[in-house]
Amino acid sequence: MDDADTLRIVFPGGHTIACPPGTPIETLTEHLGVPESDLAAAKVNNEILPLSSRLEVNAWVEPVPLDTHEGIMIYRRSLTFLMAVAAWELFPDRTLYIGHSLGNGYYYTFAHEKKIEEAEIRSLAARMRELVQADLPIRSGYMAYGEALEYFKRNNQTDTSLLLEQRSGAKVQVNRCKDFADLFIEPLAHRTGLLAAFELMAYQEGILLRFPSSGRGRLIDPFKDSPKIFSVYHEYKKWGRIVGVHAAGQLNRMVADRTIRDYIRIAEAFQAKKLTEIADRIYEKRESVKVILIAGPSSSGKTTTAKRLSLQLKVMGIEPIAISLDDYYVGTDKTPLDKTGKPDFECLEALDVPFLNEQLLALFAGTEVTLPVFDFKSGRRRESGGRKIRLDRRTMLIVEGIHGLNDALTPQVAGDKQFKIYVSALTQLNLDDHNRIPTSDNRLLRRMVRDSQFRGIDAVKTFAMWPSVQRGERKHIFPFQNGADAAFNSALDYELAVLKFYAEPLLRSVKPNRQEYAEAVRLLAFLENFAPIPPQYVPGNSILREFIGESEFKY
Repeated sequence: MDDADTLRIVFPGGHTIACPPGTPIETLTEHLGVPESDLAAAKVNNEILPLSSRLEVNAWVEPVPLDTHEGIMIYRRSLTFLMAVAAWELFPDRTLYIGHSLGNGYYYTFAHEKKIEEAEIRSLAARMRELVQADLPIRSGYMAYGEALEYFKRNNQTDTSLLLEQRSGAKVQVNRCKDFADLFIEPLAHRTGLLAAFELMAYQEGILLRFPSSGRGRLIDPFKDSPKIFSVYHEYKKWGRIVGVHAAGQLNRMVADRTIRDYIRIAEAFQAKKLTEIADRIYEKRESVKVILIAGPSSSGKTTTAKRLSLQLKVMGIEPIAISLDDYYVGTDKTPLDKTGKPDFECLEALDVPFLNEQLLALFAGTEVTLPVFDFKSGRRRESGGRKIRLDRRTMLIVEGIHGLNDALTPQVAGDKQFKIYVSALTQLNLDDHNRIPTSDNRLLRRMVRDSQFRGIDAVKTFAMWPSVQRGERKHIFPFQNGADAAFNSALDYELAVLKFYAEPLLRSVKPNRQEYAEAVRLLAFLENFAPIPPQYVPGNSILREFIGESEFKY
């Protein structure tokens, strides 16, 4: 075989083979060192591709096992595709909408219909299992633009056909199984037989598609409800449909029609209204509440939320005093070590909880206290220089920090003296009928932009830190979210179109020789679905300004 007609393919461990251009990856899985039944996809030159993809250049090829983070996400996306196939076969005249995440599951409803019947859920689950048993191939391919547009309109996939208005290529990539096609957003598993671990259950008016949690293999844990989070999501979903923006295509159309500034004002006003409602609830309890505790995952906009809440409370005659939990660190020499032997600054034991509670009780009793100041350069608390504060009938403390919802942070403080707020960016927007927008992607893009704008951190470093950040959230924040007195949604449905302006250059700076390239490619493809919105359209007091800059608030 001539060298020009030969590709050099290197596998883990350095094993190398030669093959002709156009060789499908799925014909080479024996070289990947992972059973095909445990493979979600392959990484080719640090880009994740379906196993049905063909090799066209010399490549380093690695497996993407189902039990890795990347494999888990592929499994979940593949399950949503499987459910779409089953619903299309059983209910061809009805449109199935994916909603938001809830625990280890996704919430679904049928368009413009009332509660889904138990018999329908059983039929859907049975059909999905039949598709799994048949072990059918899932293939990625292309359709002509006009053909794809007609297909999605004919199949009642209105949001998908609308999303195509943002695209201008002559061909459209799709995923296929049997006679069903859906828009390609990210790679899927290559066969339905891999998707046996799932559960369908009735929930509220719709269906929960449940899947295994991270690190649990193919096991599905018992359902744990999150009624507060569902309530916030549900309210925002309802609002999105009322104002006519529940999918990316509708947002893009507003950009094209030059009506997006009106929608931005509406979105900001709705968010301000929800914050005012929380302030009203706090005011009703002003005789007892002395401290407001705010917590949420990374890049959820906690700092701006606290500042805007302070303004609302001032309007009502309450004078908020902010306290930073960072100033209560025990010090580097006393901080517990994590599994790697490094100081674990995120654990509760890294804070001087007894001293915090001592000061809180003193303040509640009307005593003046001197707040601590932690010197991060020395890793110790300063001996002097802290603010002196005292509480009266018109003052309240606002404490923002990772452990704000954990009762163990304030064990000596009576429950009626606390008001806890969970803040997260719970976007209600979907890409289309069957593809949701993960809230973690929204927050990751926020953090990436902020890291670049204010901390001199590039995208590669943000990607490298993100898994650790998420582990901390799963351990220290998410388990306590249902204990909050109120939940505030900091997401703005137009924000991804603004973040795109900043994020795309950062993502393009990640090159194929970096492990982080796969994630950069994924997010670039994701952002292609949004028409850009100029940053100058964002109001100065918006939560989004915390990440893109030029905020009216000081940080």
